[in-house]
Amino acid sequence: MTAIRRGMVLAAGLGTRMRPLTDSLPKPLVAVAGETLIDRILDRMAEAGVEETVVNLHHKADQLSGHLARRDRPRIVESREETLLETGGGVRHALALLGPDPFFVVNGDILWRNGKRSALDRLAGAWDEGRMDALLLLQRTVSAVGYDGRGDFMLSQDGSIRRPKPGEIPPYLFAGIQVLHPRLFAEAPDGPFSLNRLYDRAAEAGRLGGLVHDGEWYHVGTPQALADAEEALATQRIWL
Repeated sequence: MTAIRRGMVLAAGLGTRMRPLTDSLPKPLVAVAGETLIDRILDRMAEAGVEETVVNLHHKADQLSGHLARRDRPRIVESREETLLETGGGVRHALALLGPDPFFVVNGDILWRNGKRSALDRLAGAWDEGRMDALLLLQRTVSAVGYDGRGDFMLSQDGSIRRPKPGEIPPYLFAGIQVLHPRLFAEAPDGPFSLNRLYDRAAEAGRLGGLVHDGEWYHVGTPQALADAEEALATQRIWL
């Protein structure tokens, strides 16, 4: 298994769909069942052996920074964005902080229950340096809580993933948890751009991998999705 010691949490977004909660706090500080989204993610990072995590900041950056200052594991490094850089631009902006090796990136508006093994450990174990520039955790659309899309990817038997062709219904969504290598960003543009742009390029080169999550997954993007997640979590006595 590849030892991945650095990670990043994408926490800079405006959280407009979560209003009115995000009128007064950044979305990663929204609490689900008594614990903030970002603390749940950082705990998962620490459990997986991540020693240093970059968190990008923009919306209500000082408030989020103050919260992060109270944590001691993993070590937090801030990447402030004067202009919102979107997912791809945000990671590219932080590359100097992330180092030359593969790293985890997790969206700041999700939470998940592990299956038999940690999802991050499973991703590290599935990472193939020779044939991947990115490895995405996938969730079956039929079992995703708080998700209202049509899915994102088709999964091949060799573990590579691609976008659906016309007429295909993709059974998997991107779960917002991934391993990226810095080489994915070769020739990436300056300024704001989506990681989807780099996923598509990697898929065309046969260097985009996918791993299906074997636990539960929650997208906490709206007040209704927050209520759904809290209801689901209330039915379980143990956070796996």
